Amino acid sequence: MLAIALLILLAAPTAAFADAKLERTLKLLMPTDRMAQLCDATAMTRIRKDMAKFRPDRAVANATADVVIAGNTLEAKGGAFRSHGQWYVLSYTCETNDDHLKVLSFTYHVGDQIPQEKWAGYGLWQ
Repeated sequence: MLAIALLILLAAPTAAFADAKLERTLKLLMPTDRMAQLCDATAMTRIRKDMAKFRPDRAVANATADVVIAGNTLEAKGGAFRSHGQWYVLSYTCETNDDHLKVLSFTYHVGDQIPQEKWAGYGLWQ
């Protein structure tokens, strides 16, 4: 039990450091770019947490369709994410706070694997 508690304590500063670094980086971006990057990062984190078979290392909100932004909500109906060297269809709706530094709500759907012969047409890469 003590070992588990120690691991949690050691991991907490690392997670806090990563969150602080992400926030500093996001603040350098224009507001809509900040929102898109935050939402893409959230997509990867949520997929990684919810679906053990995936290990997303990239996400693109506009692979097959432009995103729609209305106020603090970004809707990505034509997104994609990369996991284990393969791309998969992704759609999500992401609502952020006014400065686009915190996600308030997030829903997503993972679709089929995207055939490699379609990658170039969608602007995807290995």
